[in-house]
Amino acid sequence: MLSRPKWTIAVALVLLVTACGQPAKPSSSGVGDTEVATGGRLFATADAETAKLGSDAAPGVFPRTVKHSLGETKLEKKPSRVVVLDSGELDAVLSLGLTPVGMATTAGQSGVPSYLADRVKTVQTVGEINNLNLEAITKLNPDLILGSKLRANDLYPQLSAIAPTVFSIRPGFPWKENTLLVADALGLETQADTVLNDYQKRVNEVKQGIKGTPKISLLRFLSGNIRLYGNLSFIGVILKDVGLARPANQDINELAAQISKERIDQADADWIFYSSYGAGPSPDEKAVTSSGLWTALGAVKAGHAIPVNDEVWFLGLGPVGAMKVLDDLKKHLA
Repeated sequence: MLSRPKWTIAVALVLLVTACGQPAKPSSSGVGDTEVATGGRLFATADAETAKLGSDAAPGVFPRTVKHSLGETKLEKKPSRVVVLDSGELDAVLSLGLTPVGMATTAGQSGVPSYLADRVKTVQTVGEINNLNLEAITKLNPDLILGSKLRANDLYPQLSAIAPTVFSIRPGFPWKENTLLVADALGLETQADTVLNDYQKRVNEVKQGIKGTPKISLLRFLSGNIRLYGNLSFIGVILKDVGLARPANQDINELAAQISKERIDQADADWIFYSSYGAGPSPDEKAVTSSGLWTALGAVKAGHAIPVNDEVWFLGLGPVGAMKVLDDLKKHLA
């Protein structure tokens, strides 16, 4: 596989040659989509800024320097004792065939996304995502710490003093780029390409089986907060990859838009997929889904309002979770 800068140049040359007589293809997301169909890659990336991060080293070769959101980190050897600070890094590391020695817990139902629970029974916890235990991390003697600037920016100096630390810019919609960054830090670039190519192949299968052109609404209940999720979200990227349309109020280059219980009509579409953050249906979900406003929605009347696993659809943030979302989409829409 070509290193990232050389690969970028190669793609540019291919596009220059093949674009003669053809109009330029605009970015449909507004965030710098890059179609990757060379070098064995079949998938598209969603965030040009995040895609700039990574290493120039040949696959699997150490030492290497990894460019990330807070600078550059040198790794003298292939890491084996990895601590992950969010569910996205956890999913990505597991998808590449490595089990971390430590992980931060989430506010989900069991502290770790349930779909990953069986794979992390022996992994030590190092506090919560927003309340990390630096002493616990130190005791694990890690040789790599993976997290994000959005989650743990202020702790980067302390973390990098414990072990080499690589931070993405943010979790969520750049989940494919984040997986590639994790792979660069681990020297598992080839494995990452395989994982993401498998995802894209599954996307293509699901896309072919979808009936019609349904519009999909993403509704999530948080504590005192009801959100409609937009394009700059983990699930928003997956829906776009599958080619599923969104209502105008969700076809936005934002993470989400907030609505009130009284305006739940704004969540209507051909299909509504909804969940609550945390353990069990939230009070807001219970109140909304038992109301007359809810039963009047077209999707509800059609039996197309589907509760989904929040820990997969909104907390997964990595390839394993993405594949499970595709399974759900095929189940309901094919």
